[in-house]
Amino acid sequence: MLHDAPLPPWPGRALDALVSRLDGECEWLLANAVLPADVITRNRQVAQAALRPWNPVFIHGDLQLSHVFVASDEITGVIDWSEAAQGDPLYDLAVLTLGHEENLDDLLAGYGADVDLDVIRGWWSWRSLVAARWLVQHGFDPSLPGCEFDVLRARM
Repeated sequence: MLHDAPLPPWPGRALDALVSRLDGECEWLLANAVLPADVITRNRQVAQAALRPWNPVFIHGDLQLSHVFVASDEITGVIDWSEAAQGDPLYDLAVLTLGHEENLDDLLAGYGADVDLDVIRGWWSWRSLVAARWLVQHGFDPSLPGCEFDVLRARM
């Protein structure tokens, strides 16, 4: 339903800004030897699938499980709309399944639209690469099981 809502009046991130951010984060990851270079390089390639023009819809922008409240198999609330904007609906689907690839088929069955799985995988790589520095610098461990580094290694 969210992706069918009217577009918000504010724009989302421009494609060139997404590419620039990815390039900068990959440079930082390489310069600081946070991950092996082949993992960074491969995921930069995978992310390319997501970095294409899309028809914008209203997206949450950070649609992760901890932001969705459910009771009796019904969504009762969604919080943290700070990144809501016009954007690629597949980004929301990718964030919702990040680290939980096993749930992707069920999500897509309920979503009801044709989805390019390479784009979802591209957004998984993009999100994991651009989040790594922030996580490390703020005391989080992206190398924990199921977290960003596992997502990146899965693309190898």
